[in-house]
Amino acid sequence: MDARSIIAKLRRHEVPTREELQWFAQGLADGGVSDAQAGAFAMAVCMGGLGAQGRADLTVAMRDSGDVLSWDLDGPVIDKHSTGGVGDCVSLVLAPALAECGAYVPMISGRGLGHTGGTLDKLEAIPGVTTQIGQTRLEQVLKETGAAIVGATGQIAPADKRLYAVRDVTATVESLDLITASILSKKLAVSPDALVLDVKVGSGAFMKTLDEARKLAQALTETANTAGCRTSAVTTDMNQPLAPALGNALEVAEVMKALTSGQSSPLTEISAELGGVLMADAGMCATVDEGRARVAEVISNGRTAERFGRMMAAVGGPVHFTDTWARFLPEASVIQEVPALEDGYVAAIDGEALGLAVVALGGGRQVESDEIDPAVGLSSLVRLGVKVQRGTPLAVVHAAREDAARQAAEAVRSAIILSDKPVDPPPLVHERIGA
Repeated sequence: MDARSIIAKLRRHEVPTREELQWFAQGLADGGVSDAQAGAFAMAVCMGGLGAQGRADLTVAMRDSGDVLSWDLDGPVIDKHSTGGVGDCVSLVLAPALAECGAYVPMISGRGLGHTGGTLDKLEAIPGVTTQIGQTRLEQVLKETGAAIVGATGQIAPADKRLYAVRDVTATVESLDLITASILSKKLAVSPDALVLDVKVGSGAFMKTLDEARKLAQALTETANTAGCRTSAVTTDMNQPLAPALGNALEVAEVMKALTSGQSSPLTEISAELGGVLMADAGMCATVDEGRARVAEVISNGRTAERFGRMMAAVGGPVHFTDTWARFLPEASVIQEVPALEDGYVAAIDGEALGLAVVALGGGRQVESDEIDPAVGLSSLVRLGVKVQRGTPLAVVHAAREDAARQAAEAVRSAIILSDKPVDPPPLVHERIGA
């Protein structure tokens, strides 16, 4: 068995066997496959596809290229993954809520790259928090708090890390087969009993149309279930930021407001929907409606806020973060409102443009090595359908410098389109694709 014969097979539009894909994934992980061969493999898959079974075989092979975790816990192990959007801080709400409902949630997350924020970057805006811990400490934190949101070690799906770097420079990132294998190889390495996938669609998401999102959701659920993990997907709207803030500390602030106010919001509604699906799939409740209600209750009654505080303390954060969170989060030196220049109804919001504005402020990365400023971003963003008058703030810019604030204000005005006629906002949840 060798890389050339596997690549030649793909070139002839033949799907490699399970054993061949396992061999190739191991070669990606240990260096037996060269960068040139990895690039040729990625391009061949991108051009010809693998089909449902081949996609599942590649996913499992990439999962098995490194450590596959096992657990000694007295409850179900469940997880969630989002395909990425702006103002999407659901993980910070959902993980402690599910733990409060009796599940264990070992959530391996990533950092921001491009216009979408990273869950790890948001958590690290809290002083002292570390997201890089080993498996032994991870299991200890799970036993102490029920949930942990951490970064992947180098031993989790190393074949994916190698292949993704090659895909990024060979224009093969968009392959549905490779996207699916990349997402699921890491998630399945955690060995969850059930998994829910939040597939975002709209201006702030990677998938801009519902048809694109549906195809990805179907590929992900079909592949994960074939690999033995009960999985459902929910397509949710990203035609406007989910929370009214973009930026790491600012999104943590929105999470804390959601967890301590007792009020419903798009952030808590999406969290309850995803949690309901996950709890039903994991056998923790009879129906999605029952699970949704349980998650909504533990968020609104403050128990999730307390659980979140315990989670942060377990990974180095302030012991009393929940009670006095506002004084711990960093603040930008320049804070300015962005007034509307005319009257109108908010008809469209370019979420990707807003995300890139935050990156330009220093709140995100253009390349993986970039340092980020956790204090900068946008807050108090207007929502689709609302009426604004000239002078009404469209958003508040948080910046390190005056010139950066001015540039961000221009980007906000360009990204928010006003109309003279009322506009109905889209639904938060588009459809559910069952296990």
